[in-house]
Amino acid sequence: MYYMHGTSPRGINAMPQNVIPTSRAAIAETLASAFERCQQRYANGPVSVHFVTLGMFIIDKIEIPDQDVIYDNIIGGAGAFSILGARIVSEAPAASKTLGWIVDAGSDFPAEIMRELQRWETNMIIRETPERQTTRGYNVYGPGDYRAFEYLTPKKRLTPADLVEPSLVDALSFHLICSPTRCIQIVNELLSLRTDSVTEAPLLVWEPVPDLCKPSELPTCLDALKLVSIVSPNAAELGAFYGQDTTVAESRESVEANAEKWFDHGIGPQNDGPVIVRAGQNGCYIRSTSGQLWLPAYHAFPSPHVVDPTGGGNCFVRTCMKSVL
Repeated sequence: MYYMHGTSPRGINAMPQNVIPTSRAAIAETLASAFERCQQRYANGPVSVHFVTLGMFIIDKIEIPDQDVIYDNIIGGAGAFSILGARIVSEAPAASKTLGWIVDAGSDFPAEIMRELQRWETNMIIRETPERQTTRGYNVYGPGDYRAFEYLTPKKRLTPADLVEPSLVDALSFHLICSPTRCIQIVNELLSLRTDSVTEAPLLVWEPVPDLCKPSELPTCLDALKLVSIVSPNAAELGAFYGQDTTVAESRESVEANAEKWFDHGIGPQNDGPVIVRAGQNGCYIRSTSGQLWLPAYHAFPSPHVVDPTGGGNCFVRTCMKSVL
């Protein structure tokens, strides 16, 4: 799944759906037990917020030198893209308003971006921070899968404590994108902050951040896997934990072998969570208690519909979750 600049969730809903039903059915079959357990926990009462992301909102600048193209003031960040993925499969307003997130809007926040975000009709919490600039990032894409990224302004990360006042902390599910150490910290803090009326653990989906996917982090990563419900690295991130370079890590053989190691270790407290590996133009690989499954990418490569791949992984992770939740 890729984000197309200037396209709102309403526009994306109008895209041809010939691929989605098959993929959705396959994913639903492999993930059904985890979601069913989570829904049963909340069967005694309504849940006003079904999903919350702890990913940041970032305003992106994207440069593609080979095409002599620069995009500026682009909606970005893992938080925005995970919400977008959920919004694609959530009708407004009944379902879309169950999607909770926080946007820290600095003194330079563009009015046109605010209007676009409001069109999504989500449970968006705007925190005005006029004393700072909005978190901004700079992405550069080159030949092959080359990507460079840097922050242009200081980042403002979210913590579970940020979710308490807007009543997002008792949500049904959460999206985490962080290092293994921070994943453990977030889960422990999140569970401690939930109110007494919610006695069961939420569904937790974790995306490891690429800069800390390395062999020295593997032991902590394996500890973190026991605390989450679903883990979804991309192929390069997964392979990096085992010292593999991108070329080796992205081969189908490596994807399957590396995913098997995590699956054998066990995902979640009951050791039955799935590993979903995002493999770019090769689609994704799912290893679960139902077996193994490769799904093709939505768009064949190359495709005129793909402007750039920024946020595609974040969007996909939440779309496949929300489509069966």
